[in-house]
Amino acid sequence: MRITKTAATLLLGGVATAMLMGPAMALDAQAFVDRVAEVYKTVGYEFKFGAATLDGDTITVDGGTVSMAPSTGATMESMTFDTEVTFSGVVENADGSYTAESVTIPDVDTDFAEEPTGHLTLSDIRVDGFYLPAGNPVPSTGILQLFESFSTGPLSITREGEEVISFESMTSESTFNPSFATTELADLASTFSINGIAIDLATVGEEDPSAGAIIEALGLTSIAGDVSMDMAWSMADGHMSVNEFSFDFADVGAIDITAEITGFTPAVLDQMYAMQASMGGSTPTEEQAQAQMMQGMALMQGVSIISASVRYDDASLAGKLLDFFAAQSGADRATFVEGLKAMLPMMLAESGIPALNDIVVPPVSAFLDDPKSLEVKVAPPSPTSLLVLMAAAANPAGLITALGLAVEANTAAE
Repeated sequence: MRITKTAATLLLGGVATAMLMGPAMALDAQAFVDRVAEVYKTVGYEFKFGAATLDGDTITVDGGTVSMAPSTGATMESMTFDTEVTFSGVVENADGSYTAESVTIPDVDTDFAEEPTGHLTLSDIRVDGFYLPAGNPVPSTGILQLFESFSTGPLSITREGEEVISFESMTSESTFNPSFATTELADLASTFSINGIAIDLATVGEEDPSAGAIIEALGLTSIAGDVSMDMAWSMADGHMSVNEFSFDFADVGAIDITAEITGFTPAVLDQMYAMQASMGGSTPTEEQAQAQMMQGMALMQGVSIISASVRYDDASLAGKLLDFFAAQSGADRATFVEGLKAMLPMMLAESGIPALNDIVVPPVSAFLDDPKSLEVKVAPPSPTSLLVLMAAAANPAGLITALGLAVEANTAAE
């Protein structure tokens, strides 16, 4: 009896051990990288990986190539990367999906051009929280969760030994509700930033002397700034808010784009991916083109715009441009500005939309007199589908009303 109990205990212990070890033992390095290629093909990239090796729950890939997938219709020469890519903490889940705790790539230090010599360095490349969803076709809710965070350290690009572009860091982070790598995604929030950007435009004159002369005259031989984005997206009603997408360059100016739409659900995104895949990168027949147009119109019917804006805040660029072109014309700035203001109504009259005159002329004139900010906003009286706006475009004056178009100058940022 005691022997039987001991045997049973050992058997149960063995089963438990096997269950605990199962996920790691079930891993297949080649199957994992094949799934990486399949998932990323959906979003437009075609990967071909080198040898993949497994060590516990770590999969290491020995380089590979990447290009644009034919279905995107875009062209890009295949780019070869010789560095190892390490996926740590890999788990294959029961539904066929994979997660990895992190993905790391060794620092990049390579030449990418010969004449003139181009060199690139990029350090501290890392992804935390990596997800390969199951399913074929790959569901859009999975594609939205491919990673939790991505970051790099400094980038430097040199031309003939002189640095022309650099940044200090790049980061992208997302939070998911109810949790990361779930098939029941409810909503997400994402941020993206590139910090400490520095661009040296002094060498532009070597390739284009006229452009180089303008850059020097405007004092733009070197510029520095940051890029940042903040957005939130609800899956149930497809409500997306781009709260900020800004390009801010010191002593030059800043552009900030915001938008709010609804109806952009995962179902719409799935249909868009399906349409892209059906094109296959080839020229469609007349029947296929008509079918795609009908599909596109159906998608536009479901997506509505709530509001959008593009705002420019000047930090000297507008003034420098006015001074430069005034000098080119042989006039002082005040005279040149008055000439521009007089031309505005005539330029708008060519559009054949009289309503634009009252919307555009006063704020643009105010901006020319005192360049501080200029903002173009649309805010329909109620959320309006893209299809309705497309139909309204046949009557431009009606489109202006449908969009709630407004132009403002020199207003305080919200």
